[in-house]
Formats: sequence, C-alpha cells, structure tokens
Amino acid sequence: MIKTIPLNKLVQSPRNVRRHADPAADAELKASIAARGLLQNLIVRPGAKGKFEVEAGERRRKAMLALADDKILPKDHEVTCLVLEDTAEVGQETSLAENFHRLAMNPADEAQAFAALIDAGASVEEVARRFGLTVRFVEGRLRLARLAPVVFEALASGEITLDLAKAYGATPDQQIQARVFEQVSTGYYAPNPDSIRRMVLSGTVRGSDPRARLVGRDAYLAAGGRIERELFDDEDSEAWADVALLEELAAAKMEEQAKALATEQGLAWVKPTLDSYASHDLVEGLVRLPAEPAPLTEEELARLDVLDASYDEHAAILEDEDSAEEAVTAAEAAIEAIERECQDIRARPPVLDPELKAEAGMILVLSRDGTPVLQPVFYGERQTEVGGENDAFEIVTGEGEGGKRRAALSKRLVDELAMQRRDVLALHVASDPGLALDFMVFTLADADTLDYRARVATTIRGGVPAGPIVGFEAKDAPASASLAEFKSGLYEGWRAGEDASARFDRFRAMSDEARTAWLGFVVARTLEASLRMAGERAIGIHDHLGGLIGIDMAQWWRPTAANYFDRVSKAVILDALADVGGPDLSSRFASVKKGDLAMSAERVFAGTYITEVEVRERALAWVPEVMRFASTEPVLAEGAELADVQTGDGTLTAAEGANDDHQTPRELAA
Repeated sequence: MIKTIPLNKLVQSPRNVRRHADPAADAELKASIAARGLLQNLIVRPGAKGKFEVEAGERRRKAMLALADDKILPKDHEVTCLVLEDTAEVGQETSLAENFHRLAMNPADEAQAFAALIDAGASVEEVARRFGLTVRFVEGRLRLARLAPVVFEALASGEITLDLAKAYGATPDQQIQARVFEQVSTGYYAPNPDSIRRMVLSGTVRGSDPRARLVGRDAYLAAGGRIERELFDDEDSEAWADVALLEELAAAKMEEQAKALATEQGLAWVKPTLDSYASHDLVEGLVRLPAEPAPLTEEELARLDVLDASYDEHAAILEDEDSAEEAVTAAEAAIEAIERECQDIRARPPVLDPELKAEAGMILVLSRDGTPVLQPVFYGERQTEVGGENDAFEIVTGEGEGGKRRAALSKRLVDELAMQRRDVLALHVASDPGLALDFMVFTLADADTLDYRARVATTIRGGVPAGPIVGFEAKDAPASASLAEFKSGLYEGWRAGEDASARFDRFRAMSDEARTAWLGFVVARTLEASLRMAGERAIGIHDHLGGLIGIDMAQWWRPTAANYFDRVSKAVILDALADVGGPDLSSRFASVKKGDLAMSAERVFAGTYITEVEVRERALAWVPEVMRFASTEPVLAEGAELADVQTGDGTLTAAEGANDDHQTPRELAA
C-alpha cells in the first residue's frame, strides 16, 4: 500500500542490511533530493509507537534528515512510502534485494546526461552543485562525451574501461582517437592506458623511435606494418603508421628478452617496459634489495694505478706553459680517454646476496637507441607489514611528558590513517599552486641542510611514494576520489611533442591555469603518509602545511565502524564519546558490546544519533587527534606588523599578505 508518512515518523529498521556508508555518495544523494525531491519511494513496515521502520531507502531517509537539520525540509516533511505488512524475514529480504540488485550508472550515460544539461543552458558549476559533485568530475565526464563515436560506444557497452577511455581523450582529435581504436581492435596485444595515450598523442612513429629500432624495419613490414615516406625522408625520418602493431611487436620482443635474461641471471623474474625508465606503476609493491658493487680484482687495481700515473704525466704537460700546442691537444685527448677507462672500471655491476637472488627481480627498459637494458637494481616483494595487525602505537595528544596518554592503535590502522590523511593534505596542496611552488622550492633548497634527525617529507623529484601498505587505497574516501578526479582533469596535449624541446614549448604555450594545475599536482603527489603522533609516522612540516591551509579534517574524513571504530579498543571509543558528550554520553554506552558500540559510535559521529544539538555539532567536528592538522598562525618578529614583513623583492603590504580576494583552499578543492 502506498501512503505518505511524516519524516519524523520514519526510523531505521534493525533488519536493513546496509551497514557501511559512503560520505561522497551520501553528499551526492542529499544534493539530488534537495534539487529534485525524492524520486524513489521508501519501503517501510509498521513499527512500535506509531513509527515506521525503513526496510529499503535508509540512505534517502538520512539524506532527508540532514536536509531537515539544514532547515531545507520541515521535520514533518511528507514522504511517499510503500508500506509492507510482511514478516520481519521478508522485510530483510526486501532490503537485501533493493541494495544487492542496484546497478551503478555507466560513465558514458553520465557523460551524455551532463552534456544534455549543458546544452540546455546549465553551467558546469550548476550541474556539479545540483548533483553534489565536484566541478572537475563533471568536466571529466563532459570530456568523455566529446570522444570519437566509436570510442564512446565502446565505453558505453563495457568493451573498454573508463581509464582507457580517458587515455583516448588525451587528444581532442576524434579522427586520431578513431584511428588508434581501430588499430588496437584488430591487434592481439592488449593495450594499457599508457600505450593508448602514447599512440593518440604521437599518431605515427618515426623510424628512429626506440620501438622501431627494437623491432626492425623488416620485421615490422613482414607483420603488415605500413610506412609513409616523403621525398627527402630516410629510414630515420620515415613515418611508421601502424603504431598499435609496433607496440604489439615491441612488447612481445621485450617479453621474450626479459624471460631469457631472467634465466641467464638466475632471477625470479624480469619485468619489461617500453619506456626508458622504470615507472612508479611498474615498481609499485616492490622494494630495492641491498646490493653492493662487485669488488675490484687485483688486475683492475693495478690498471688503475697505471692510469693514475699516466694521468699525472699528461696533466703536467697541460700545466706547463711552455708545452707545444700539439702536445697539449694530445694530452687533453689522453686524459679524456684515461677518465673514461677509469669510469668503466669503477662502474661495477651490483652483486646480490645469493640467498636473495632466487626471489629477486630486475626491470628491463628500452634505451633511446632501441636496445633493451637491464637496470642495475634488484627488487623484491614488499613486506606489507612489520609485525602484525595487533602491533600498537601509543598516542600522546599533548606536548612533552605531560601529554595525556590514550589507548593504543594497531600498526595497520596507524598506516591506513596516515595514508588517508596524506590524501587530504595532497588534495589541498594540489588546489593551492602558490603554496605548492613555495614548498617545492623550499624542499629543493633545504636538501643541502644535513639534518639527520628530520624524516624526509616528500619525494620532491617527482616520484610517487608507495605508502606503508601495498595495495591499500581508500577509493571511497572523498579526498582520494577528488584527488583522482583532479588528476584526470589535467590537460595532457603537450605530450604530443616530438622531442623534449617540442613538448616543453607546447607546455609553455598552455594557459597559466593549466600549468599551475600541473605544478600543484606534481608537488602534491610526492607527499609521504604521516600522522600527528609520536613515532615513525610523524612529519612536523605536514602539520604545519595543513595548519597554513586551514584544513577542516572533519569535512574530508569521518570515522566509521569500517575505517576506525571496529579497529580500536572499546576504551578508545568511549574516550571519543567522552570528548564530544562528556562522561554522561560515554557512560551511556559503557555496557554495550564492542560490535554494537562501533556501529553506535558511527551513528553518533555521523550526526544521525538522537542527542543534544551541542553534542551533535561537536561529534560532526570530531576526528581522532592523530588525523588533525595543527592550527598555525603567522610567526613575526616581536613588535612587527604584517605590513612590515620583508621578502627578497621588497615589503609585503597588509593587503598583499591578507589575500582577501582569493578563494579559500576548501573552495578550490571543491
């Protein structure tokens, strides 16, 4: 039976099968209901005291409660519901079916829907606001809508993944997208996003390309490859048109070479790549194994002594002002040859402990001359944890020995929280290019400071830290999802340049906004995982950065049973409840079993537990101390005013320092 029921008469059903929330998805649902109302009825059963228990639609009920708290809906808002008269077992089965058979929307459908709204006159910002999404997410979907029809249809049908579709979108030229798609579809080599991105940005490959030199002209032509030549082209400048075929042939040859080298070297594996370096994705989950250069032999040591003596003889000729010009030229050439030979002798390949070699591996890269080269670094599988899940870190929430001691957290939880907190900081640094630039320049300059006590804060050379746990990624966390969307929104058309100089010129030709977006991202992705706690996870400058930005951690991370309360002791949960509600709230749950306590705590800190307004506000603002960033105030000399702060270029005025006209990092991140 369909009937309307006041919102304040609806309560959560104990039989509802959904136990975990997704803050980002919940925010989208709330925005959708605010914009268009409830589009799907709730399914309820009569409960006690005139209430109705929601068997299916609990997320919608919570979204409407949140809107009521925001004064957007009245507390007694009439909600259309389907009322069941069935047994409790049927009610639970209904809840399971309603959640289990739900199908997420295809990205292609989202792209078409957003494009239709934009064509109807809505702005990107309006669409993002109405659906509770970020502007970058909407822009990313609109970019998909502009894919070549054949590529878009492949995405819609599930033939290609979203990552592959984004790779095709690296160029706006639909003809190139379609041509590469056709080449890939007829080949046997399963491409990855990096391969697709290379193909759409290059279009054709020169005969001097490392892949072309590796495969060879004859092998490429024999496999059906096409070569286009202009009048004055030679074998280096001619254009190889079938890039997908070339990638397939090159990958197969590198794979064959890698297997042969693994057997020859006695290694567990050798990973090949068509790049000239080992990318982060290739070595993710691996650690470098300790290896020392092989010791010099007696013959090599003796040869170095001879070379040193010869070097001194020729150096004396250069230092003698009376030396003839011919003698000086000969001495310079001899010294150059001596230095080269000494370098070759001392460039010893690394030697690995035989006990480690059977489990070790190496990376085979493709040099710029088309030769497979085994990088002189040994890798092994990363140990995901030191100790076990129950190894604990003690939290001290104050400074010095007078800090208040709290219950311990497991090492696994400490590492997970550190990585999630890192993503929140990374998102805000990525959204503040000015701060990112300052931090990058400072870190490069500060590398000359021999401070052995400080832990390295970033991999500022551009590498992406793997984090303390291999494979862990909080994809459902708002900051992690927003950071991924930030990356997908970066313009990559400059990669189509033929060489480094051309790519640099293309990059410089981009708008200031596009270049500063790249600046913020490449700095932000280097951040290591940290927490505000004593021990190996502490990185003080991360707290300082977060404080300068003014990050409100509660807006980006909420404690749930899955990500926190199920993982800590009962004492930690009761301490948290006492923080927001005092001894009264903590004692109210003191006798509750741990499993039920975790779920109750999740409701309290999500603001859905019925309690005093002040307690609810404190709960919504609460996060564990280790996840917070310290608040930071500008540090000036005694008696100085903001207008008197000196820089290398002059004096900052108060108006310049205040930066009142700029958006806040929170607004930029959104």
